[in-house]
Amino acid sequence: MREKNTFRRGGPSRRGDDFRRTEPLRQTEAESTGSVVAGRNAVLELLKSGRSVDKIYIQTGAREGSVTVIVAEAAKRGVPAVDADRRKLDMLCGGVAHQGVAALASEVEYVGLADILRIAEERGEAPFIVVADSINDPHNLGALIRSACCAGAHGIVIPKRRAVQVTPAVIKSSAGAVEHIAVARVSNLAAAIDELKEKNVWIYAVEADGEPYYDKDFSTGGCAFVLGSEGEGVSRLLRDKADFIVAIPMYGGVGSLNVSAAASVVIFEAARQRHK
Repeated sequence: MREKNTFRRGGPSRRGDDFRRTEPLRQTEAESTGSVVAGRNAVLELLKSGRSVDKIYIQTGAREGSVTVIVAEAAKRGVPAVDADRRKLDMLCGGVAHQGVAALASEVEYVGLADILRIAEERGEAPFIVVADSINDPHNLGALIRSACCAGAHGIVIPKRRAVQVTPAVIKSSAGAVEHIAVARVSNLAAAIDELKEKNVWIYAVEADGEPYYDKDFSTGGCAFVLGSEGEGVSRLLRDKADFIVAIPMYGGVGSLNVSAAASVVIFEAARQRHK
């Protein structure tokens, strides 16, 4: 049921270059848009990334502090910044915490596995890849993407089915990192692993019963780290295809880390070794 519109459509403000106007935001518009990006950091990184942005919504009365930086960046790119009340932003973002800022952008552009390998080649580096095996929590995937980006990984691989895709919640949880790292979406993770092995990329499955990760040499050759969901872990098929099973020794009363935290520990050790 569409909510009655109580806003008046207006033209661009003549008082500045921030393209300010008040515009109704209908549910049908939110549903038809390619991608909703919510949150101040995520929207700012979106604007810096060069991805096509249709418009930005700013909560009425929130044009202060870090929001002014977003508005200025939007004006620089010629992206309209539209005032909307909190209810409209809540409806657009579907429950994702938006901090008074949201953007309507083009769909996230997934790449192929070959594109990630090409990125590594163009940088003159051995491939450094993270594989997300059936992760269903958007916050975990977003944090994993952020860790992979910060560690300098060339890309992250996700499956098309039975796992979360790059949703607004994932983008928000990545704090905008998804705009700066290649994400490949593949039909078959096992086939993707086989393709990586053919390219001389070593496969490391991160599991609780493996060898200590710090005993491994990640500095020579390409490497791909497979991380599974907290409930199921790495699937048996991918585990069997891995060249090594590595673990993070636990010394406290809890037996495992959150998947994104575990990824950070292991891939930053790989990054450290690769940048000696």
